[in-house]
Amino acid sequence: MITRRTLLKTGAAAGLLSTSGLAAPALARGAKIKLGYVSPQSGPLAAFSEADRFILDGFAATEAGQNFEVIVKDSQSNPNRAADVARELIVDDGINLMLVASTPETTNPVATTCEAEEIPCISSVAPWQPWFAGQQGNPGDPGSWERFHYAYHFFWGLEDIVAVFNAMWSQLDTNKSVGALYPNDGDGNAWGDPVLGFPPVLEQGGYRLTDPGRYQNLTDDFSAQINAFKQAKVEIVTGVPIPPDFTTFWTQAKQQGFAPKAASIGKAVLFPQAVETLGDAGHNLSSEVWWSPNHPFSSSLTGQSAAGLAHGFTAATGRQWTQPIGFVHALFEMAADVMSRVDDAADADTVSGAIAATDLASIVGRIAFDGTGLPSFAQANVAKTPLVGGQWRLSESGTYDLVIVDNSTVPEVPVGGVMEPIS
Repeated sequence: MITRRTLLKTGAAAGLLSTSGLAAPALARGAKIKLGYVSPQSGPLAAFSEADRFILDGFAATEAGQNFEVIVKDSQSNPNRAADVARELIVDDGINLMLVASTPETTNPVATTCEAEEIPCISSVAPWQPWFAGQQGNPGDPGSWERFHYAYHFFWGLEDIVAVFNAMWSQLDTNKSVGALYPNDGDGNAWGDPVLGFPPVLEQGGYRLTDPGRYQNLTDDFSAQINAFKQAKVEIVTGVPIPPDFTTFWTQAKQQGFAPKAASIGKAVLFPQAVETLGDAGHNLSSEVWWSPNHPFSSSLTGQSAAGLAHGFTAATGRQWTQPIGFVHALFEMAADVMSRVDDAADADTVSGAIAATDLASIVGRIAFDGTGLPSFAQANVAKTPLVGGQWRLSESGTYDLVIVDNSTVPEVPVGGVMEPIS
């Protein structure tokens, strides 16, 4: 395949560029560094990008941010669209570095496009397993997996969320019967993977898993799943549905008399507005907590604490803080840190090397590609970040607060309560 960088390396590159309309990648000294940023700003995953404008405006106002031109694209929550806009940023806009956030449906096609075009890419807000394995030629054969040379990722992994969920469930008296809601997408297939996903770890912990199989996103009838859970006497529900699907499932579960003691759900109940749509039925739903105002970390760009950033978002928008705020901010921390360590932002190999050498104290914790806590095949491309567990509690004012109820894997993050059964 002829990539953009291969084309530029040929002797005929200048002539081809003039006739094809491709943007020349050379960065003149003193010119602004071009950053591409892709996220799902519309569609069913749009909640992940609610804070994008706040973060982008804040970055532009920093001293470091004034050295960058940020070109933003909406993936529309569609993988094909994500790949298309990534190609636009690379070919038409001539970016020097790609940033991308939020779920494998956005991160994977963008990172894959960057790897093929040899453009440095930093991604986040997707567990590392679906990000890494999902981009391999044969995702089901770990022996065939290869490292990436331009794509890098920071976030937690399925092993971390299994540990957090197990710790939360251990605080309750249950029969250890677990029902799974795994959609037919990058996250669902990874969570349900018999080798890398939840099943083997739950089995080791003495849990019985009922997995009715993959369903399509935006399903309008979960009766089959609910009936399977009833038959298995499920007392714990877990999974990674998109927000509208969990709303449909939970509403139908209540209507059909299915009432588990715990529901620990990734993705769908990360956001207060998603829980609020459930009314009283959102009380004591639980999820992983990647970032919160209580996390003891500060921005390398501004020195602002996690609490300060969260409160700043609320003051600027009138809306409650959400978890992606910290990680989107950290993407731009990474960009500034990486580019401060290279002489030529247009040299993709040098920029990629600088990403690999990162050791940054960020607002989401330490980001370093040093292999800590990772299998050998992922050590070069992934940096793990901390994870704790929380529950949504309905306040007297009718709003929901996310209370951290388990910090067994990250003791420096303070807890605010204990796990309670769904009533």
